[in-house]
Amino acid sequence: MTSFVVQRNGRAATAEELTPLAFAGYAHFTAMQVRGGRVRGLDLHLDRLRLASMEMFGQALPDDRVRSYLRTALKAGPDDLSLLATVYSPAGEFTAARPDAEPEVLVRTGPAASGPPGPLTLATVEYERVLPAVKHVGEVGKTYFLRQAVGQGFDDVAFVDRRGRLSEGSIWNLAFWDGAAVVWPAAEMLGGTTMGIVRRQLDRLGVPQRVQEVTLADLPALAGAVVMNSWTPGVAVHRIGSVPLPEAPSFLALLHRAYQAEPPTSP
Repeated sequence: MTSFVVQRNGRAATAEELTPLAFAGYAHFTAMQVRGGRVRGLDLHLDRLRLASMEMFGQALPDDRVRSYLRTALKAGPDDLSLLATVYSPAGEFTAARPDAEPEVLVRTGPAASGPPGPLTLATVEYERVLPAVKHVGEVGKTYFLRQAVGQGFDDVAFVDRRGRLSEGSIWNLAFWDGAAVVWPAAEMLGGTTMGIVRRQLDRLGVPQRVQEVTLADLPALAGAVVMNSWTPGVAVHRIGSVPLPEAPSFLALLHRAYQAEPPTSP
């Protein structure tokens, strides 16, 4: 019988082990969609966990060990599922980490997800995440501003930095289309794994792409916009703030084609 699991370091997590984590917020994670027991961009997920561990804890677990924890969790579940791998230090938070406090891994699986159908409207708010290159937990601002946006009649939120540049969404990367090339916003942000997959596959497909600063004033000159994350390589966006954006079905199809071109691998 298959089931979804919560495991700590490759075995079932106990309530005693989970209790202190429920009251802690110093950790990082990666989220992935598993289809047929395989994952696209596994190397990017492992890179993310390794680099974030070095940044937050000063040490990282070997990739082979992390992969073994992922395999153990996948064996217990269906072929298609969502997986969240969280890395934390047993030293906890609000204290200087002990040099010997090796990071530990919490893996949770759940039903497969594919994201909203769209198109979406995004409110804008000036906000810059702490450690923006790290996918860390305990980010109250993202949920707070998302709920504020929904309360204002939007579907989600896009962040604008102090220089007026669009950076990312609450749980999304942003991507734009100028009619011929994919435009990635230049700002401090989290480099998403799906974003990484799409960028390298667009290169292989010979599709032009560039990184540039994008402000609200730049939007009327663009030909389309999407958000993407581990759920999906693209959900159409038809308004950011008060600025409407045209439908771009060919852009959306291109991003999905690039994502599908990435061969999935088994942990």
